[in-house]
Amino acid sequence: MPAKANRKSASKGSQRAGKQGFYSRALDEAEKLDFELASGVNGIDDEIALLRVKIKSILGDDPNNIKDIVRVTNTLERLIRTRYKITREQRKGLKEAIGNVLRDIAVPLGIGIGAALDK
Repeated sequence: MPAKANRKSASKGSQRAGKQGFYSRALDEAEKLDFELASGVNGIDDEIALLRVKIKSILGDDPNNIKDIVRVTNTLERLIRTRYKITREQRKGLKEAIGNVLRDIAVPLGIGIGAALDK
């Protein structure tokens, strides 16, 4: 068996110490702090909330950016599906609901998104 590298033990356990050691060379100091904070996060609820904020931001700042709106919305749909482990039928309903919301927001703004959603 190969000898293990001599590492300092992390306060949260040896598993995190291994991860920090592996990624530490690729991260600057600010990223190392962010990594430490992110290591304590369980689940994907924060990422779902972040994508919702980003969708709102794109709609406000660049409502004609249909490509990014659809891309981020599709990512949101996949995260929600993963979070709730929904069935294929439920996923279809969720996708339709998200499409309806985009149409309800986009149509009053004069944005044509029908062609982008069908792709």
